[in-house]
Amino acid sequence: MKEGLIKDTYELIFKEIQTVITIFYILIVGIGMLFTYQKYSEFGINIFDYADVFDFLVAPFSDFKILLFSTITITLVFLFFKLDSLFNRKFPKNYSRINFGWDKKNWFNSYRYSLFFILFIFYLYLSADFYGKFTSKQTKENSPINLKYSDNEIINGIVIGKTKDVIFLLQGKKVKAIPINSIIKEFEIK
Repeated sequence: MKEGLIKDTYELIFKEIQTVITIFYILIVGIGMLFTYQKYSEFGINIFDYADVFDFLVAPFSDFKILLFSTITITLVFLFFKLDSLFNRKFPKNYSRINFGWDKKNWFNSYRYSLFFILFIFYLYLSADFYGKFTSKQTKENSPINLKYSDNEIINGIVIGKTKDVIFLLQGKKVKAIPINSIIKEFEIK
């Protein structure tokens, strides 16, 4: 009897961990997509036109800053909800007073989750916008590189980034997209 209970508990915990990890990964990928979009949009590039699914699945792991931000943000959100629940359980009168007594209303949980979701999305957007401006400035300060085509023509520019199929170079105010494996040499974005 005891052995079955331990096995059932173990399986339940394992399934919950799988669910949490899956949700965590999906959130990180979503945050990575937003941050990657903002990074490239600073140069007039719509990265969704050039990237494929795999580029976005690894986006948060290709830039340590995005991974660190995502991990810290998701952890803080989780801790915020746990502390909110703990505060409600331990100090219900103070919790009710802080929430103007609205926590007694049947619509309070919907309101709380909706408001938090909206604030979270706004926070992510502002953070991604800051990240885009920061990486744009940082990119412009990088040293230019030389890129040699297969016909020995050499161009130079500052690397903005790359996807699986395209390298983006900044040449003065012009942004060039250079296909990695193609007979097309380059095309100008702006």
